[in-house]
Amino acid sequence: MSYETITLTVGDNGVARIVLNRPDAANALDLQMTLDLMDAAIELDHDPNARCIVMEGAGGRFFCAGGDLSAFEKAGERSPHLVKAMTTNLHAAMSRLARGDAPVIAKVAGTAAGGGLSVALGCDLIVASDEAKFTMAYTRAGLSPDGSSSFYLPRLVGLRRAYDLALTNRVLSAEEAEDWGLINRVVPAADLDGFVDGMAAELAAGPTAAFGRTKRLLLEGSYSSFETQMERESRAIADSVASEDGKEGLNAFLNKRKPDFKGY
Repeated sequence: MSYETITLTVGDNGVARIVLNRPDAANALDLQMTLDLMDAAIELDHDPNARCIVMEGAGGRFFCAGGDLSAFEKAGERSPHLVKAMTTNLHAAMSRLARGDAPVIAKVAGTAAGGGLSVALGCDLIVASDEAKFTMAYTRAGLSPDGSSSFYLPRLVGLRRAYDLALTNRVLSAEEAEDWGLINRVVPAADLDGFVDGMAAELAAGPTAAFGRTKRLLLEGSYSSFETQMERESRAIADSVASEDGKEGLNAFLNKRKPDFKGY
């Protein structure tokens, strides 16, 4: 399937790549990009060959600069309608990626701002170059957060730091973002491609369905009761034991060999 504002590929090693491809517009989100992201998330959710997903921005300078504010201005009185359409598409994409089996890595080489930061936060892992920058930026333009950032941000950095980022639009370096717990890894810019490729390949060779159960447990655990979460854990691990990858993993562990996971 072809897209207007992103590129989507799935490699033979099980690594899918979504590239936000509007470099002349700082990879900003417009209506078409939100539609493309939603369609890509649905397509990957149904592709058993996509066992890890890497999200990145074209051009290197920006992961994504957020929403395309020029489109909002051009829409005039219709701008609330446009924004609701964009967020409906974007939120559907982020929900699908969060609840899907394949681990999702945000590969941030440049700046992630506004909706771009929200998209990165909605990925399971964030790996950034040491030249990357992170900022909420919404209130600078008189706007409020979207794209799942108001859910993830306080859970990742705590409420006080979330207020700081959202109200002052403080810009964090990659090192600061790692120290705050906003991202997972910082690597030298020259090493970013190789590091993410290696991580993605390793995850793509893993027990994909078990990854999916784990992702959903961790996501749901932030708002579930203690007993409800334990019941979910019980059901998920029982499903894992019964799965082909579960049987393979147990056999490999007991026989001291490397498992050969198939993703189901």
